Amino acid sequence: MHNAKILLIDDETSILQLLEIVLRKEGFHHIYKAGTAQEALKLLGRHKADIILLDVMLPDQSGFELGPKIRAMSDAHLIYVTARTSDLDVLTGFATGGDDYVTKPFNPLEIAARIKARLRRASASPLSREEDTRNRYEFGQFTVDEYAGELLVRDRPVAIPALAYQLLLYMCKYPNKVFSKSQLYEAVWGIDGVGDDNTVMVHIRKIRERIEPDPGEPVHLVTVRGLGYKLMKEKEG
Repeated sequence: MHNAKILLIDDETSILQLLEIVLRKEGFHHIYKAGTAQEALKLLGRHKADIILLDVMLPDQSGFELGPKIRAMSDAHLIYVTARTSDLDVLTGFATGGDDYVTKPFNPLEIAARIKARLRRASASPLSREEDTRNRYEFGQFTVDEYAGELLVRDRPVAIPALAYQLLLYMCKYPNKVFSKSQLYEAVWGIDGVGDDNTVMVHIRKIRERIEPDPGEPVHLVTVRGLGYKLMKEKEG
C-alpha cells in the first residue's frame, strides 16, 4: 500500500520485530532492519530509504556518530529513537542530522503515525507556478521565497535544514500570530505535538541562527512567554 522504504536500526531484536509487525499492518512493505551501524550503512548503500529510525545505543557505534554518516549518504527523514531523554541528548540528536526524536518506551502506532505524517507532507502537491511566484514573504533583512524554496538574508541565499525551512515558511504565512509549540509541531511534523517541545525549540533555534542579527536577542522570531512564538512583521503604513 505504501511505497516508502523504511530502515529500522536498533540492536534490540524484539523492538525491530514489533515495529516491523505494526508497520506492515499499517500498509508498509519495504522495511529493512539493521542491528549495528555497519549493517545499517550497508543497507543504506543498497536501498534508498525514505524514513530512517535510528537507536542511539548501538553495539559498534553510537547513533549520534552514525547520524552524520547517514546524512552524508541520504536526505531521508531521520528519527532518533532512544531511552536517553536529557536536553543534551536531544540537542545532540538534532545537531547530528536528526529531524525528530522519540523516547523509549514508545507506542509503535505513534511511530507509524509520525511516518505517515512525514510522507503526506513530502508528497503534498506544490502550488501552481502562478500562485507560487506571488509567495515571497519579506521581513526586513530576510525573505522567504516559497517558489524557489529559498531563504534569503540580505539578498543572499542562506542554507537552512528542510524542516526548519518549513517551520519558518509556515510562520511567514501568519505574521504576528502567536503559536504554541504543539501547534507548530502539528502544523509542520503532521501529528499532535504534545510532548515534542524540544523538537520545536531546536528548530526555532536553527531559524534564529540564520535570520536574527543576534540569535540570543531575537527581534524577528520572538518568544511570547507562556504562550509560544510569533514571527514579527511591521505593519505597513
